Amino acid sequence: MDWIALDWGGSHLRAWAMVGDKPVAHLADDCGTGTLSRGEFGPALLALVGEWLDDTRCIPAYACGMLGSRQGWVEAPYRAVPCAPLGGGLVAAPQTDPRIQVHVVPGLKQARPADVMRGEETQIAGFLALNPGWDGVICLPGTHSKWAHVSAGEVVSFQTFLTGESFALLSDRSVLRHGMAGWDEAGFDAGLAQGLDRPDRLLSRLFTLRAEGLLDGLDPATARARLSGLLIGAELAAAKPYWLGQRVAVLGAGDLAALYARALDGLSVPVSAHTAEAATLAGLAAARAAHVKDAQCAT
Repeated sequence: MDWIALDWGGSHLRAWAMVGDKPVAHLADDCGTGTLSRGEFGPALLALVGEWLDDTRCIPAYACGMLGSRQGWVEAPYRAVPCAPLGGGLVAAPQTDPRIQVHVVPGLKQARPADVMRGEETQIAGFLALNPGWDGVICLPGTHSKWAHVSAGEVVSFQTFLTGESFALLSDRSVLRHGMAGWDEAGFDAGLAQGLDRPDRLLSRLFTLRAEGLLDGLDPATARARLSGLLIGAELAAAKPYWLGQRVAVLGAGDLAALYARALDGLSVPVSAHTAEAATLAGLAAARAAHVKDAQCAT
């Protein structure tokens, strides 16, 4: 093992043991940054990757995600767009164990409209490393979906949507939770069409799901899928300035990324789907390479 790659978000910690640019082992835990105080980050990391460490050397680790936020392990200041997704100095986390040193990748910020990202900049950098010369729009579905306009190797602008978090809150904690379970593709397609057609009616149509459950016995699988379609449809309607007339790369994992890709394909958008893990590792490898080069130049 040469180094450790870390993706530490609000709800998870993922770690890869790396030889060069290739992962040789993978570990994960649900100790997201939202569950930890500042003093708990170091012990949480050691609890996960301690078996990879030994007393003969200090292993460098390169990390992206919310551990670099103001409420995280150490604050890594944002870099302002337009800019390359990676650049500037990494920030060292205050790790007291001599067997590991963690370097945190800074996020990106946008002044108007105000927006920030942490973690996605590394995925974008990794995607560009895997697809040299690519220009267009990158869609990163998730708890907070991101749309980033990329040109000449720089993030020109980006916009965030609270779609994933809204779905989780509405389906699990709102009044809608009483009629939500399972999944129905036709229900998603119906909600997607409604959200795209009249996003201004979103709030009303959300409660219609509850009313149809009470009055018409709306199937819980249809209701849950339609909720997702309504939210993603409204997001796509608002993000139209990003995808209209552009090629789009959907960068994500699992069913959610597939839903975005299918929705965009239905709008005749040139779209391709790519895995988030490969992009994350390529981005962290690029951050490591730049950091090592800077250190060599300094000496």
